[in-house]
Amino acid sequence: MAGQRPGSRIARTRHGVRRVWPYVLMAWERWQSLSPQEKEQYKRRAREYADRGKRALDSRRRGRG
Repeated sequence: MAGQRPGSRIARTRHGVRRVWPYVLMAWERWQSLSPQEKEQYKRRAREYADRGKRALDSRRRGRG
């Protein structure tokens, strides 16, 4: 990026990680407290959301081409 100090990207990244870290930790603790059945439900839902997103992207690409 033109006109920036060499370390500024690292500094921004470090700052972002520090801001996000508590949320990551909370999510990890919540995940660890779930039962195996609840974990499977979350995984299934995440796969469904990802598949739906891929289908939406594919349909937009086909619409443009």
